[in-house]
Amino acid sequence: MKHVFAVVLLTILWLPHLTSADTPEAKPTLTTISWMAGSWTVDERGRQITEQWMSPAGGTMLGMSRTVSQGRTVEYEFLLLRVEANGEINYVAKPSGQAETAFKLIRASATEAVFENPQHDFPQRVIYTLKEGGKLLAAIEGTKNGKTRRVEFNYQRAKP
Repeated sequence: MKHVFAVVLLTILWLPHLTSADTPEAKPTLTTISWMAGSWTVDERGRQITEQWMSPAGGTMLGMSRTVSQGRTVEYEFLLLRVEANGEINYVAKPSGQAETAFKLIRASATEAVFENPQHDFPQRVIYTLKEGGKLLAAIEGTKNGKTRRVEFNYQRAKP
């Protein structure tokens, strides 16, 4: 009986010292990254870029982006976050004039989502980071023509 009590006591004392590396992490869901939902905008170099995301429903989040310069739409992109049959989440992008490409969610938290496709020409990574004050940093990065490249979009939450 003393041994059982000692094992129970040691277990109780040891449990609070477990780290996240000691326990399996739950697979991210669309709810994990639902903070992306909404309308985001940035004005830079005479261009207004707006990106909008719908809230999660039916295993998807739908998004779109539009870049307007000198009163004309110069770029657009249709976006989709979808939960696959195996539970993985893909970011599917269909930019104007280009083929559709999927990026797998490799890391997600309450403030960051990182998607990756190492086989894509550029970008190989798409990253969203929620910042303080209603800001969203979106970035694309990877290697192009042998050089590492990163392009950032510093969005503000759009006013209704």
